[in-house]
Parts: sequence; C-alpha cells; structure tokens
Amino acid sequence: MPTGVRKHHTPEQKAQVVLELLKEEKTLSQLASEHGIHHSLLVRWKKQAVESLPKVFAPDNREHDLKASYEKKMEGLYQEIGRLSTQITWLKKKSGMS
Repeated sequence: MPTGVRKHHTPEQKAQVVLELLKEEKTLSQLASEHGIHHSLLVRWKKQAVESLPKVFAPDNREHDLKASYEKKMEGLYQEIGRLSTQITWLKKKSGMS
C-alpha cells in the first residue's frame, strides 16, 4: 500500500459522516471502518462541526459589516458635498457672481 497518498473528502461527504456520528447509531470505530477514515480524523471533523454550529444561527456579520461600511462612506460623501457647496458659495460671493 503506498504511503503518503491522502484521500480528499468533499464538505458534503464530511457533513454526512459527521451527521452519522452525531446520531450515535454506530460507534466511532464502526463509522471509521465503513468510510475508511481514521477515527482521529472523525473526532476532528465532529469537533469542527460542533464548534461551528453557533455561526449557523448567528446573523450574517459580513452583511452587517458591508452595510456599516456603505453607510460610513455615504456619510463621508454627504460631508464632502456640504463642504464643496460651502466653498462654491464663498467663491461666488468673492468673485461677485452671486
């Protein structure tokens, strides 16, 4: 058997195996044997899944960050418009154009 050859599992495959593991209908050793995956890897996948669960139910922080960034940018642009309008008004008065 060649050494150093790693199997690559898709996220869907990992999720399916972890779901089976969480159901506790089969032992860790049984699942490892059925799927040809070392038991320590299954333990790691389960730990990652359980630690990531709160993120599933959390509001989308990326969307919130984008919205906050957009609002901050808009506020800065409105301030710039106000400053430029004031400068134009001042220049018109100084040049006698108003």
